[in-house]
Amino acid sequence: MHHFRVAEKEQDEGRKAVFRIPRTSFMAIALLTVCVTPVALGDIPYLQWLYVFPIALTVFVIRTRTVATREGLAVRTVFGHRDVPWSALKGLAITKKARVQAVLKDDTKVPLPTVRTRHLPVLSLVSEGLVADPSGQLKQEDIKPGTPGPATAE
Repeated sequence: MHHFRVAEKEQDEGRKAVFRIPRTSFMAIALLTVCVTPVALGDIPYLQWLYVFPIALTVFVIRTRTVATREGLAVRTVFGHRDVPWSALKGLAITKKARVQAVLKDDTKVPLPTVRTRHLPVLSLVSEGLVADPSGQLKQEDIKPGTPGPATAE
């Protein structure tokens, strides 16, 4: 009976998508740490502060993300967190570097870290059609779960 509630709860919450920096970037941070170590622990005193860079990059990779749910977007950066409900969204803006920004109804732009133009169909799926899919890759029955598609005669 407990499993049924969990399944029911998951169905009520709808789809969820998490956009984050790939975890493989930790390999580059580890390499940076290895490269910094001989200098930081070398003959010149007080260079241990060089470890700040790999630590800061690790925090950046762990914290930075955008989570899209049925309710809206949750934007998390190193120093902050902001929730943007779909109802407050006027639209999306694309920057020159294919980054996506949320444009609120008061024309405030909120950068969506780690979200790129190729992710727009996913945002359309998660928002259940509140965000349009400009790529045209999705059909209406894909966007809204439980929406019956057109009847086909066999």
